[in-house]
Amino acid sequence: MIELLLIIPVITAALCFLMNRVMHNRRAIEIASTVGAGILFIAVLLFVYKVVGEGAIYEGALFMDSLSAYMLLIVAFMVFIGAVYSVGYMGHEYEEKAFGLGRLGDYYTFLHIFVFTMILVCVSNNLGIMWIAIEGTTLASAFLVSFYNRDTSLEAAWKYIIICSVGITLALLGTILVYASSVNVVGESSSALDWTTLRSIAGSLDKDLLRIAFILVLVGYGTKVGLAPMHTWLPDAHSQAPTPVSALLSGVLLNCAMYGILRFHILSTEAMGPGFSGSLLLLFGVISMVVAAAFIIIARDIKRLLAYHSIEHMGIIAIGFGLGGPFGVFGALLHMLNHAMAKSLLFFGAGNVLLKLKTKIMEDVKGLSQHMAATAVLLFIGMLALAGSPPFGLFISELSILYAAVTQGQTLVAAIYLLLLIIIFPALLWHIGGMIFGKPSEEVPRGEVSRLNIWVMVVLAAGLLVLGLVIPGPLATLIGQATSLFGGLP
Repeated sequence: MIELLLIIPVITAALCFLMNRVMHNRRAIEIASTVGAGILFIAVLLFVYKVVGEGAIYEGALFMDSLSAYMLLIVAFMVFIGAVYSVGYMGHEYEEKAFGLGRLGDYYTFLHIFVFTMILVCVSNNLGIMWIAIEGTTLASAFLVSFYNRDTSLEAAWKYIIICSVGITLALLGTILVYASSVNVVGESSSALDWTTLRSIAGSLDKDLLRIAFILVLVGYGTKVGLAPMHTWLPDAHSQAPTPVSALLSGVLLNCAMYGILRFHILSTEAMGPGFSGSLLLLFGVISMVVAAAFIIIARDIKRLLAYHSIEHMGIIAIGFGLGGPFGVFGALLHMLNHAMAKSLLFFGAGNVLLKLKTKIMEDVKGLSQHMAATAVLLFIGMLALAGSPPFGLFISELSILYAAVTQGQTLVAAIYLLLLIIIFPALLWHIGGMIFGKPSEEVPRGEVSRLNIWVMVVLAAGLLVLGLVIPGPLATLIGQATSLFGGLP
């Protein structure tokens, strides 16, 4: 019953709402949120195990293959991590009276509504329902972006809604064109937009309609992914949202939007080969890396810096899928998980700094190693991981994508890709290293704001190290099975 994965976050959101409105108990709300996220993660693990062992699961409007299962694994794991970190982060802000108990309860309620929409994206068989779910992620997360009710956060939320709504409208037009192509083959059937149906008739679909549809979908969902030049909402939204939400937006939401593009990419590839959709993914991937590199160099706000790194890494993922082949696709899929973990680790570190020093401006933060030693060490690890240094997982995924470009004769792409990585690496080290080392401008009490937050970051750091040294067998099998769905690629 795939429905179970949708029921869990709905129940969790309802419990958070009721405990907020009826019990007025902070601890009860936090326990409901954390336990609900934990149960969801366990349930996803069971479904993933079933998919790996027995193959895809079909339940009418709901569907789960290896790609869905892999995305769900990333979503559920990062949601659980984010829910635990929220207890320490949002709890500290509540104790400092940044907001009241009612507002805290609303945060957890909308957090799990947001989770519900992301789960629905991953398990929808119908591409129309998937479109509704992706639009739902925007509406649910907009409240979280504007949570603090400051002028800047409200502006960021409106910008987020308007730009992403324009993009999602284009994606709807692309979905309608796919439907128009499908009904010519299967008739006006309720299954004309089902992924399973479309894939089985891919060779009979109208090629011209598919080309236009993929362009619209790539630009539409690419807006939500943060691919340049449709990225302008992303730095504002990620920098203004509460830190746990910033981590989920960057590490999970962007992957869900990319998942939507990938479904159409697979369909386009099976209908007319990889050249058309693959070339477009390569183009937008390279443009995203170029734009991100420029803004990373001049960034001053740490959360905006990490937001621009999200644009860079989604560009890397787009390049991997655009290149195709076993190394390109495997590298891109592995990069999704590694990026989610590394980016969350750095956002959490930035959140610790914000709670203690009350600033996001990197120039105002010096000598973290002297007064926040644990956060400093974990920030340093996250910096190395995000920069693609060995022995962390991002090094493996970036190297795999580079190898795909070289072996496929994409010399120009490989050269630009490598050059941009070389430019971005020292920029990140300069920004984060400047915060960790040096002498503080004023005396700051030693210690961390939350031990719980530190342990959450330790888990992420350990995961990144493990994935750089060895990919656990079941995970490698799942990624391999997901890679095989792109088997038509060169």
